[in-house]
Amino acid sequence: MAVLIAEEHPLTPDLELLFQRHTADMHADTPPESIHMMDKAALAAPGIRFFVLRDGGNPLAMGAFKRIDAVHAEIKSMHVLHEARGRGLSKAMLEHLVAEARAEGFARLSLETGVQPTFVAARALYARAGFVDCPAFEGYVDDPNSVFMTMVLA
Repeated sequence: MAVLIAEEHPLTPDLELLFQRHTADMHADTPPESIHMMDKAALAAPGIRFFVLRDGGNPLAMGAFKRIDAVHAEIKSMHVLHEARGRGLSKAMLEHLVAEARAEGFARLSLETGVQPTFVAARALYARAGFVDCPAFEGYVDDPNSVFMTMVLA
């Protein structure tokens, strides 16, 4: 079966496991005041594009980006199910999000992630893709539990 990434609605019923696992991971070792995830209802808001990676119709990963302004967007809710990791799906989803943001005309794509061990692989993925550390942006404040990263989309 082929892996396919497509824009979907975050309230699609068969995405429940992705959202449950994402929420559990975000709460695993991050203090509540430092969790900046959006729930599935918030991801359905205007200005957000939400994507699902499916293999044989089964949802294995999700990711989104949120419009900050005409030239800047933020990655939100990137998650790959544990049992599907190690197959390059995170890289595929990130590349898809970057390409879609670029195609939509954004000049900059940023993200917030954690400093905890849970986020080591994510930070490495973002760095390999060309994201660099940056100051807190749009609505965030400096937080010892957060890492802010950005990429210029040329």
